[in-house]
Amino acid sequence: MANLQIKGIDDGLYAQIKNLAASQNRSVSQQVLFLIKEHLSKKKHLDAINTPARILLELSDSWEDDRNTEDIVKEIKRARKNSKKLSEGF
Repeated sequence: MANLQIKGIDDGLYAQIKNLAASQNRSVSQQVLFLIKEHLSKKKHLDAINTPARILLELSDSWEDDRNTEDIVKEIKRARKNSKKLSEGF
Protein backbone atom coordinates (compact mmCIF):
# COMPACT_ATOMS: atom_id res chain seq x y z
CA MET A 1 0.00 0.00 0.00
CA ALA A 2 1.33 3.43 -0.95
CA ASN A 3 2.06 6.29 1.42
CA LEU A 4 1.31 9.93 0.70
CA GLN A 5 2.89 12.93 2.38
CA ILE A 6 1.31 16.35 1.94
CA LYS A 7 3.44 19.41 2.55
CA GLY A 8 2.47 23.05 2.82
CA ILE A 9 -1.06 22.65 4.20
CA ASP A 10 -2.50 25.90 5.48
CA ASP A 11 -2.90 25.84 9.29
CA GLY A 12 -6.57 26.77 9.03
CA LEU A 13 -7.29 23.94 6.60
CA TYR A 14 -5.42 21.46 8.78
CA ALA A 15 -7.41 22.58 11.82
CA GLN A 16 -10.66 22.07 9.90
CA ILE A 17 -9.63 18.57 8.83
CA LYS A 18 -8.50 17.75 12.37
CA ASN A 19 -11.80 18.95 13.88
CA LEU A 20 -13.81 17.06 11.27
CA ALA A 21 -11.79 13.91 11.90
CA ALA A 22 -12.33 14.20 15.67
CA SER A 23 -16.07 14.69 15.21
CA GLN A 24 -16.25 11.49 13.14
CA ASN A 25 -13.88 9.46 15.34
CA ARG A 26 -11.22 9.21 12.67
CA SER A 27 -7.55 10.05 12.58
CA VAL A 28 -6.47 12.93 10.34
CA SER A 29 -5.04 10.38 7.90
CA GLN A 30 -8.28 8.40 7.82
CA GLN A 31 -10.27 11.60 7.35
CA VAL A 32 -8.14 12.78 4.44
CA LEU A 33 -8.51 9.38 2.73
CA PHE A 34 -12.26 9.46 3.33
CA LEU A 35 -12.56 12.96 1.85
CA ILE A 36 -10.50 12.02 -1.21
CA LYS A 37 -12.54 8.85 -1.85
CA GLU A 38 -15.81 10.73 -1.36
CA HIS A 39 -14.74 13.49 -3.76
CA LEU A 40 -13.61 11.04 -6.44
CA SER A 41 -16.81 8.99 -6.24
CA LYS A 42 -18.95 12.15 -6.56
CA LYS A 43 -16.80 13.38 -9.44
CA LYS A 44 -17.17 10.06 -11.25
CA HIS A 45 -20.95 10.26 -10.80
CA LEU A 46 -21.10 13.89 -11.97
CA ASP A 47 -18.92 13.15 -14.99
CA ALA A 48 -21.42 10.47 -16.06
CA ILE A 49 -24.32 12.95 -16.10
CA ASN A 50 -25.01 14.52 -19.47
CA THR A 51 -25.61 18.15 -18.54
CA PRO A 52 -27.01 20.65 -21.05
CA ALA A 53 -23.64 22.38 -21.11
CA ARG A 54 -21.85 19.13 -21.94
CA ILE A 55 -24.35 18.36 -24.71
CA LEU A 56 -23.86 21.84 -26.16
CA LEU A 57 -20.07 21.44 -26.07
CA GLU A 58 -20.36 18.09 -27.84
CA LEU A 59 -22.31 19.81 -30.60
CA SER A 60 -19.64 22.42 -31.19
CA ASP A 61 -17.84 21.88 -34.47
CA SER A 62 -20.42 19.27 -35.49
CA TRP A 63 -22.25 21.60 -37.88
CA GLU A 64 -21.20 21.36 -41.47
CA ASP A 65 -22.28 23.96 -44.02
CA ASP A 66 -20.73 24.81 -47.38
CA ARG A 67 -22.01 28.40 -47.29
CA ASN A 68 -19.84 31.24 -46.11
CA THR A 69 -20.63 33.21 -42.96
CA GLU A 70 -22.20 36.14 -44.79
CA ASP A 71 -24.70 33.90 -46.59
CA ILE A 72 -25.70 32.20 -43.34
CA VAL A 73 -26.23 35.55 -41.61
CA LYS A 74 -28.33 36.80 -44.54
CA GLU A 75 -30.53 33.71 -44.37
CA ILE A 76 -31.03 34.15 -40.62
CA LYS A 77 -32.00 37.79 -41.10
CA ARG A 78 -34.45 36.90 -43.92
CA ALA A 79 -36.10 34.27 -41.71
CA ARG A 80 -36.75 36.73 -38.88
CA LYS A 81 -40.23 38.11 -38.58
CA ASN A 82 -40.90 41.62 -37.38
CA SER A 83 -43.47 41.96 -34.66
CA LYS A 84 -45.74 44.99 -34.69
CA LYS A 85 -46.48 44.29 -31.06
CA LEU A 86 -42.89 45.06 -30.12
CA SER A 87 -42.60 48.17 -32.28
CA GLU A 88 -45.90 49.59 -31.00
CA GLY A 89 -45.22 48.74 -27.36
CA PHE A 90 -47.28 46.65 -24.99
